[in-house]
Amino acid sequence: MPDLLHFELVSPEKLLRSGEVFMVVVPGTEGDFGVLPGHAPLVSTIRPGAIQVFPQSMSDVPERIFIDGGFAEVGPDGLTILAESATPVGEIDVEGTSRALAEAREAMRAASGDAIAAAEKRVARFEAMQAVAVN
Repeated sequence: MPDLLHFELVSPEKLLRSGEVFMVVVPGTEGDFGVLPGHAPLVSTIRPGAIQVFPQSMSDVPERIFIDGGFAEVGPDGLTILAESATPVGEIDVEGTSRALAEAREAMRAASGDAIAAAEKRVARFEAMQAVAVN
């Protein structure tokens, strides 16, 4: 059996996942990156998108989990993702996400001042969620 990577996925509410995996692909703000056992130490912010967890090898079907931003830290003990929220891609309500995106876009058009940045962030979240749900 090949070396495995210790992986933890943590939300503000609880530890969502902890265990050994082959590889995790993370949507970093500077681009996607894969983490295998022995990866160099790294800290990165995460943009909204889906992480892909490969359980035993690259030929496995990856588990896909939507992450609404956060941080990833690779260290000697493995990979830890601190996510603002996490939802298995299969549990995303595509129609509900489309409605929420339309509402967020409308709110962004009406926003002014300090509310613009928050509205843009909300639109980006729902755009990313919709993109991973339909692919």
